[in-house]
Amino acid sequence: MKSLENLFETLLWNVRKVIVLPVLVSLVLSLGMFMVTTADALALLSDMLGYLSPTLDETARSGLRLQTISEVVAIVDGYLLAGILLIFALGLYELFVNKIDQAEGSEFAERLLLIQSLDDLKNRLANVIILILIVKFFQQALNLKYTSTLDLLHLAIGLILLAGALYLSGRAKPAKVAKKAAENTQ
Repeated sequence: MKSLENLFETLLWNVRKVIVLPVLVSLVLSLGMFMVTTADALALLSDMLGYLSPTLDETARSGLRLQTISEVVAIVDGYLLAGILLIFALGLYELFVNKIDQAEGSEFAERLLLIQSLDDLKNRLANVIILILIVKFFQQALNLKYTSTLDLLHLAIGLILLAGALYLSGRAKPAKVAKKAAENTQ
């Protein structure tokens, strides 16, 4: 009976390694997002040359400027999403499979891979998602036509809510850092 229990526990423990599949998929998606976003950025750079054309009138130049800013915001959004996928893959691997040996002792890895639990991974991803939502809000705000003071009030309320989200997400960090520092001194 004890050997059956050991066999089951060994099987159960090793099943955790199935997480390598979502890690690989996340890495491939991350690389794909980096590639697609970089292609978009290069295309935008070539489109930006049209802005320099002396034949553009002020209305066309203003429209092109707004479109360019909106596309730059979309590019930032794409890179943030690629970063989320990379952090997600690294965090899943470290939590379920093994520590990344090449990252041990690296100052950069300490900043990127401070993921010791699912809550750490969730909080790190939540912060990047908040950044993506802010970028998306900014992109949508650029494309809206403000025709009344009510439209401007809605924009202002949205900005206040974003500021509140940033404040609350940043407020949790110092408490965690203080708690970890207290644990290390004991």
